[in-house]
Amino acid sequence: MDKKYIDRLNAPTAEERLQALKELLAVETEADKPVRRDNDANNHIHTVYSFSPYSPTKAAYMAYMAGLTSAGIMDHDSLSGAKEFRVACEMLGLGTTCGVEVRAKFDRGFGKINHPDQANCIYMAAHGVPAQNIDAFNAYLAQFREKRNERNAKMCKLITDKFGKFGVTLDFEADVKPLSCANEGGGVTERHLLYALAVKLENKFGRTEELLNFLTNDLNLGVNEKIKGYLLDKENVNFLYDLLGVLKADTAFFYIDADEEMPDAAEFVAKAKSFGAIPAYAYLGDVGDSVTGDKKAQKFEDDFLPELIKEIKGIGMQAVAYMPTRNTPAQLTRLMGLLKEHDLFEISGEDINSPRQKFECKALANPAYSHLIDSTWALIGHEAVSSKEGVSAGMFSAETMAKTPDLYARIKEFAAKGRETVK
Repeated sequence: MDKKYIDRLNAPTAEERLQALKELLAVETEADKPVRRDNDANNHIHTVYSFSPYSPTKAAYMAYMAGLTSAGIMDHDSLSGAKEFRVACEMLGLGTTCGVEVRAKFDRGFGKINHPDQANCIYMAAHGVPAQNIDAFNAYLAQFREKRNERNAKMCKLITDKFGKFGVTLDFEADVKPLSCANEGGGVTERHLLYALAVKLENKFGRTEELLNFLTNDLNLGVNEKIKGYLLDKENVNFLYDLLGVLKADTAFFYIDADEEMPDAAEFVAKAKSFGAIPAYAYLGDVGDSVTGDKKAQKFEDDFLPELIKEIKGIGMQAVAYMPTRNTPAQLTRLMGLLKEHDLFEISGEDINSPRQKFECKALANPAYSHLIDSTWALIGHEAVSSKEGVSAGMFSAETMAKTPDLYARIKEFAAKGRETVK
């Protein structure tokens, strides 16, 4: 496919992007079409409305070109890209699900749970937001985006405190915000700050040995030989993302604990349900020898996982989302057993926020995880039915659960409804 068509999928406005997709599909030949991956799914795709190289339209197209038959948008603190994503997926013939990821206060004495930088809080999601409630849900999230940006500005000052002596400064309004979709209701994350810093460092040092010396000698950051090659490659289109990855290894000097920008977990669960969404805990799992090679060894929730599952169930969470590629078979077997024991819905999705990440999840080819395909279609079915008939028709509504109390029977029922959306 001609690159000019692909590039326009990241045009400045949603209207331009969707028009570009329409024109691209008009010239698509049979040879251009991807090989379908019917036993694959991804419900955790970030876009430019949080941090990603992809607009909602391009993210949908990338999922399509990876062979996926469904795709799910998942931005931080924002649903601002959801409507565009839904339209793009419909044009591509993909099943669609929309959700939002937040950090929520969750002080139950566990300490650090699934957040690498902060204790007593959790990453969680609201999946399957019905179409008619996207705007209202997004309006509710605006207060948290605003508070997060206040903290982002303070963290920029801390970054300047460290880098100012090297002639590098970072201003939130001038350097960070323009890299985001904040003015359109997008979330701004720590990754935006580090990307802006990467831009400053490239401007100062270029793609040179001087940059490598600065990273290793002045900042004491580890840079392996593979990444060194990336950072010296003058043709590397992913340079800023690669440099961001190196910088992300040390966030302690600027990270300020989130507070006002985080809802209470129990309150967020209730709010998500009121909008017809399915609240889900995002399992991370201890990292030893990283399965994906991009995580340093750290302890997270595995030591207290049974107790944690009881706590999240106790505040009304209905699901747990996890990434089969990110964890070991032993971790996943244990997790799946606990989720079945507590009657919790299982959702799969690979966290996409970098151009080097793959949209497909090859781990789903393992029969042990094949149930996650039906779960994905059930999620799509829940969203479709709730959008058409109202939240009382959703998979976890009181009416539906009274009629079909068994979770796995409901999954089968709603998976069939989800698959009907793309026939």
